[in-house]
Amino acid sequence: MTFNLTAAGVFVALFGLVTWLGFVAARWRKADLNQLHEWGLGGRRFGTVVTWFLLGGDLYTAYTFIAVPALVYGAGAMGFFAVPYTILIYPILFLIFPRLWKIAHEKGHVTAADYVRDRFDSRYLALAVALTGILATMPYIALQLVGMEVVIGALGFPAGGFTGHIPLIIAFIILAAFTYTSGLRAPALIAVVKDMLIFVTIFAAIVIIPAKLGGYSAIFASVPQEKLLLAPPSGGSLGSYSAYITLALGSALALFLYPHSMTGILSASSGKVIRRNAAALSAYSFVLGLIALLGYMAIAAGVDKNPLYAAGFAQHGANFAVPALFLDSFSSWFVGVAFAAIAIGALVPAAIMSIACANLFTRNLYKEFWKPDCTDAEEARMAKIVSLVVKVGAVVFILAIPQAYAIQLQLLGGIWIIQLLPPILLGLFTRSFNAHALLLGWAAGTAIGTYMAASRGFVSSVYPLEIFGVTVPGYAALYSVLVNFLVAAALSPVINRLSRRGVPPLR
Repeated sequence: MTFNLTAAGVFVALFGLVTWLGFVAARWRKADLNQLHEWGLGGRRFGTVVTWFLLGGDLYTAYTFIAVPALVYGAGAMGFFAVPYTILIYPILFLIFPRLWKIAHEKGHVTAADYVRDRFDSRYLALAVALTGILATMPYIALQLVGMEVVIGALGFPAGGFTGHIPLIIAFIILAAFTYTSGLRAPALIAVVKDMLIFVTIFAAIVIIPAKLGGYSAIFASVPQEKLLLAPPSGGSLGSYSAYITLALGSALALFLYPHSMTGILSASSGKVIRRNAAALSAYSFVLGLIALLGYMAIAAGVDKNPLYAAGFAQHGANFAVPALFLDSFSSWFVGVAFAAIAIGALVPAAIMSIACANLFTRNLYKEFWKPDCTDAEEARMAKIVSLVVKVGAVVFILAIPQAYAIQLQLLGGIWIIQLLPPILLGLFTRSFNAHALLLGWAAGTAIGTYMAASRGFVSSVYPLEIFGVTVPGYAALYSVLVNFLVAAALSPVINRLSRRGVPPLR
């Protein structure tokens, strides 16, 4: 593709601005960043507005900006499952997570694994929570790189080979530097700029692009009928209906179990802040619906038929639909703004994710098993180092693994992270679950969920479950967590009875 000097100049200027903000953030609400709760949770002092931007930057990422419309572009109506799933998560956030925040605040918990360790008095169950969180987050970080690679390539930078990855590597060196220096304050401050850019881009897109294409009626008229509606059930299978419902429900149950989501919640200054955000964050669901429509706009614009974008589609597939649409619809300077919004939208969640993984490793592996007597300063220093290692691992991940496989691994990450539902959420309201049983349930759910994905060759997370002769395709995460829950519920009373008879518990 031809190098777009104007767009690249605007892109670099905006990227430079957020880099400066990232380093300035170390002096914002100044505190001792050698304390883990200050570096990794912002001192738990973020109010309603900052938490709104932080959680928005946490949950609505470059992957969302690229992949949701790409799925709509390629698969049609199925891609809209992301809209109801983001609507479902906010009642869960409102009803459940203020209670978790209160317990964590009173006990000084920095991670979800800290809470599980304290709640069930089992460091091995906490270890399972920590390892699952780190494992499920790594491909999520890598997928932020996918979004960045797509827009950097669309600007006309060299593609392919090591040279093609140089701009991406530079961006993540910058990310690593300001995250190490400023901790969670950096993505919190940058999230404000990121969201402003995204709102400007989206609202420009929903006005300018439809006007060029003849209006929304013309856009929908140009979309093939099979992409406008879900395919109805047929031949003894519920087909796309059950897949759509379970993808939405399973994704909603999994989202706030991710370490980066938990970090955003625990950094709030009070439970009231979380409740206010549960109401206010629904604005992002509206924006997500508009983002999804970009997939239909790309179909109407026929961007895949334009020879100027053939190389981009050849390299990135449907993920190139939105960048091609913007290149086709906007002037060069605004393309730079839009692409910067996507790239900065990758930096914010990637920073939070790396901090969350660092918190888990430091608190629940390093301090718990290796150096229980480490000082606060040593704990914070280790977290900073691990945050760098996680970023390097994500870069290596995306350089070594094909992008299509990495995207499927994100769905696999959802299968893994949802296994934390029983110990984290159910444990808030009942003490009837036994730590041994929860650990066995976690193992069973993780194994079965991974098997379901593996049986599909890791090309789909939708598993065709046979129930009384009817095929019910559904998200493997939801099916596997049901197994997890049933195992934990069935074994808890048995193991509790054995414990009362003198069988020693696993600590």
